[in-house]
Amino acid sequence: MNMPLTWLQLESLLIGSAASLYGGEAVSQLEHALQSAQCAERDGADAALVTAALLHDVGHLVTGQADDELARGIDDRHEQTGVAALSKLFGNNVLAPIALHVSAKRYLCATEPGYASSLSPASLLSLQLQGGVMSAEETSRFAANPHADAAVALRRWDDEAKVVGLPTPSLSHYLALARSVSICPTVQASAAA
Repeated sequence: MNMPLTWLQLESLLIGSAASLYGGEAVSQLEHALQSAQCAERDGADAALVTAALLHDVGHLVTGQADDELARGIDDRHEQTGVAALSKLFGNNVLAPIALHVSAKRYLCATEPGYASSLSPASLLSLQLQGGVMSAEETSRFAANPHADAAVALRRWDDEAKVVGLPTPSLSHYLALARSVSICPTVQASAAA
């Protein structure tokens, strides 16, 4: 798929993700996205951060390799792919937490006792593929980033969003919210129509 995505391509990817499992977990990609957004909304996040929670794993959908990443023992750098794919639709308030959510996992493993032991087996495996626990220098650099808190919040919702059969609001609910923070003028116009 060509990047960056159009709004129609993004919607199609999300709808299609209901048929694929979220890398090594027992929920679909869509269930994981909706549950992440639901957690953000529950915790009072603003529309941009709820949107980031919904879209944080779009990079996996673009590459089509969410399941292959773990099986092949590679890091597909889905956070970077996702940001590139979403760059024409959203601003930094959505993109920065997505860009940093993998680093946030590495940061939490370095700074929060017991965090690593709370991760699912698939998340522990991907942690190793993504560079492992941050060094002291990396943690200082991450903590100084103005988007670090948003990325850590997103990471926690990402970890929580793996519950089989959990009811969530619909994809259309979260797409409407995403349209409200989109920088794409045609998306703004269609949302108002």
